[in-house]
Amino acid sequence: PQVLSTRNDIRDCSADPPYLPLTAINTTARLAVLRGIMRTHGVHAYIVPSTDAHMNEYISERDARLGWLTGFTGSAGTAVVMQDKAALWTDSRYWTQAERELDCNWELQRTTSIESITMWILKAVPAEGNVSLDPFLFSIESWNSYSRALHGSGRTLLPLETNLVDQAWGDQRPLPSSSEIYSLPAEFTGSSWQQKVAGIRQRMEQHMRRPTAVLLSGLEETAWLFNLRGDDIPYNPVFYSYTLLTNTTISLFVEESRLSGAARESLRSGCPGPLCVELHEYGQVSAHLRYYTQGNVTVWLGTEYTTYGLYSIIPQEKLLKENYSPVMMAKAVKNAHEQDMLRAAHVRDAVAVIQYLLWLEKTVPQGQVDEFSGAQHIDALRWLVAQEQSRGPSFQSISASG
Repeated sequence: PQVLSTRNDIRDCSADPPYLPLTAINTTARLAVLRGIMRTHGVHAYIVPSTDAHMNEYISERDARLGWLTGFTGSAGTAVVMQDKAALWTDSRYWTQAERELDCNWELQRTTSIESITMWILKAVPAEGNVSLDPFLFSIESWNSYSRALHGSGRTLLPLETNLVDQAWGDQRPLPSSSEIYSLPAEFTGSSWQQKVAGIRQRMEQHMRRPTAVLLSGLEETAWLFNLRGDDIPYNPVFYSYTLLTNTTISLFVEESRLSGAARESLRSGCPGPLCVELHEYGQVSAHLRYYTQGNVTVWLGTEYTTYGLYSIIPQEKLLKENYSPVMMAKAVKNAHEQDMLRAAHVRDAVAVIQYLLWLEKTVPQGQVDEFSGAQHIDALRWLVAQEQSRGPSFQSISASG
């Protein structure tokens, strides 16, 4: 306790005045703006998750709403804001980090359970109060958990499609990615996107429910299906998109101007016909899905990547839900060519790691290497060995010694 009391890298909100380390972010103005917006919507408590609209583990800067609002930059957490207080829930990986980054506007709750979040809300929100969230940022399971916990309490769980944090963030919110979406060369895929589409349609025909469409929300699903890649999210070769695949049509919701010439030509090569990819703006997916489900249809989706916002558009009797979509299941089984490519990639990586270990043996005794420079060197070696076949690491190097 004596050692902890002298630490100057974490906040001390019990001091007078409160002590904040240089790493803490002042969130007073941000909270004031958000609370003003909440009042106009009649919201007593607003829940902010760390995810994006595609349930990604990694997110873009534009989707880092939790980080902007709280100052906390960990990869997992949930915030709840009321008019007179605010709290952040996160797991044990991030407790020390949170104490370094949060200011004294925030209570730190050392758990991530929805039960804990709703208990805090029930104690703080008056009966007949509104608890609100953006349904396009919550999984179906999370929504159901909040709904069950608040049911019968007198509080209303109110979905708001207008994201209140985005409104508060305003012009300071980072712009969407404008980088190119490109085709993955055939030498890496082992099958064309047309073959993949045919395979998914076959699965649709063979299913006992005979679904008329498959809805894809996971970014890796659309990237895999069309053999396309992008870099909208660090360390992930994906791009923001949705797909609605029917027996006779293919609708891809994406920023069309970002598609490379070759990618656009490939997608449009089957037009008109059942292998013609119709391009729609990314933001049109909800309206398109709402229109499509007016007919005599059945939509097949995977609940792991679909938000409650999209799920709630589809009438229950027209829904076929499984944990994973048929595209994710097909993607999980690698063809012979993909297996060869995987092995070749691991050989290249092994060469880089062996070179790195040899370099460490020679240079560490000289006292010139620390964890950061070591991480930089392994990244450089991987680029050098793989060269044009390298698109960067799959996550930031985790480098530690001692």
